[in-house]
Amino acid sequence: MCGILGSINIEFNEETLNLMDHRGPDDFGLQKFSISNHNITFGHKRLSIVDLTKAGRQPMTSYCNEFEIIFNGEIFNHLELREKLKEISFNGTSDTETIINYISKYGISSVKEFNGVFSFAILDKRKSIIYIARDPFGVKPLYFYRTENSCVFSSEIKPILNICPNLGIDKKVIAETLKLRYAPSPDTLFSKIEKVTPGRLITIDFSQSEVKYQTNHYASSVPKTQKISFEKALDQYEFYFERAIKRQLLSDVELGVLLSGGIDSAMVAYYAQKHSIKPLKAFTVGFDGEDDSDEIEDAKYTANFLKLEHYYKKISFADFLSLIEKSVKIVEEPLGTTSIIPMYYLSELAKEHVTVVLTGQGADEPLGGYNRYQLEVLLPKIPKVMRPLITSIFKNSKNETLRRGANAIKFDAFLDRVLASYTLFDDATIKKLINENETYSKDRVSSTIKALNFDAEKTPLDRNLSIDLRMNLADDLLLYTDKITMHHSIEARVPMLDLEFIAFVESLPHSFKVKFSKTKIIHKALAEKILPSEIINRKKKAFKSPTKKWFEVHNKEILNLLTENNSKFSKYFNVIEVAKIIESHKLGINKEKEIFLLLNFYFWFKNFDGY
Repeated sequence: MCGILGSINIEFNEETLNLMDHRGPDDFGLQKFSISNHNITFGHKRLSIVDLTKAGRQPMTSYCNEFEIIFNGEIFNHLELREKLKEISFNGTSDTETIINYISKYGISSVKEFNGVFSFAILDKRKSIIYIARDPFGVKPLYFYRTENSCVFSSEIKPILNICPNLGIDKKVIAETLKLRYAPSPDTLFSKIEKVTPGRLITIDFSQSEVKYQTNHYASSVPKTQKISFEKALDQYEFYFERAIKRQLLSDVELGVLLSGGIDSAMVAYYAQKHSIKPLKAFTVGFDGEDDSDEIEDAKYTANFLKLEHYYKKISFADFLSLIEKSVKIVEEPLGTTSIIPMYYLSELAKEHVTVVLTGQGADEPLGGYNRYQLEVLLPKIPKVMRPLITSIFKNSKNETLRRGANAIKFDAFLDRVLASYTLFDDATIKKLINENETYSKDRVSSTIKALNFDAEKTPLDRNLSIDLRMNLADDLLLYTDKITMHHSIEARVPMLDLEFIAFVESLPHSFKVKFSKTKIIHKALAEKILPSEIINRKKKAFKSPTKKWFEVHNKEILNLLTENNSKFSKYFNVIEVAKIIESHKLGINKEKEIFLLLNFYFWFKNFDGY
């Protein structure tokens, strides 16, 4: 993976590009073009993974000399694409050289054939057009600032802020983030910086004095549900799963696996080891003290069974608040997901040994691994007259899952139900906290539904899985995974987001994925073929940190921090209302995600407000 930075009519230099030095410590390139009375600048920071020679240097020019590219990511089917470019004499073996020449020959619409993770910018010098795109599931981030006669696009926010300061903060996005615990594309807290939405292609036409922009959704629609037996589906599931893992072993540097105690990373590790000629390195972190979030012993068992070379590390929370601040500066966006913390330590450990890691991310969303999907399974069985009663009984439950489900079940409309199941802070609390109404989230989910063009046969459960795959996963879990791992100059791959594999999974009946009290059904059926019951039947711990306990022990310290009257945070948040949330956690109502998100906001304002 790498870092890209490009602009039209906004100058930047090597110093600005070096703000992303962690994304590409191996090489860099900076090139300027003057076309149609506009000044174009392309910059690139390279982390060498495939083709370590100078033949992979960027910006890169096409064989026909009409196109330039800056590219961040990996195209795992690029060797297959090269078979369609027999007339070209390649300089090296990089996927970058493949795709720029593929687009040169087959046009920008051929981006839909790229099975990989990416963000890129391609300059068509003849037409005076720049194309920027983000992969279908948003594994690689891409930020964008635009005006009528200039623009900047970048893998990270800081370079944009460095050359375009004072861009303003959107309070509506603060509200949206409080509700969803992340800001979905295209939103960021900066009112003039957007995240390119997964699966989007933006055409930037600078052939005239005014720069014009057009956005298109290039990614494929969700496939229709096929009629297939479970036995046949399981055979095909294994075929596509194994092929996805094998594809993503493509690397000219050493590769390892991030190993938890669960089945997802164990299954990835099983097939990765099967197709490797020596023991793979695997990495796990746990926490000091007794806590159910510590997966080291479980991961040890898995590593021994798979004959992996296992590295693990126990970590403490001695300096927890400073680590939250550090992670906020790295991620550049406030998030309410506590697993950012172990990911930081895990990346730090992995970097000591490898440059590329495979992860087990991406299974829960398409395969129904979260408890909230049980709502759509149960809903048809619950009479409408009973639903308000269920809401009234459980709406204030100390159990977060019950609380969300109870607040969602009262809605008949699918969209309202989905939003309620996502909600971290409800609308009334958001209004009390920041004196702002939340209005964006409903439109963001609606836009995703429209882009996916669901077949009429797709059930609400099917739709929920597909939405989460392209929203929550992209702009929450994958966002922090990319930022944290790239901060440590390592590439994290997500083989379960292979395009062919996901297309197959989304074509399966939802009963092969989720039933009452059962999740990831076909996935676990494959696990039973390759893993021992000791791994399969473990209690799911998820990838989390012991923040609940830490927030209880350090309640006063957090309270003092978040209720400072002279902080930047206090300019936006009502600290009296914030104190009530911290007190609720102290009294036994689990508010760890809410507090973690508020701490993220506190440190975000401290480091980015007025940047």
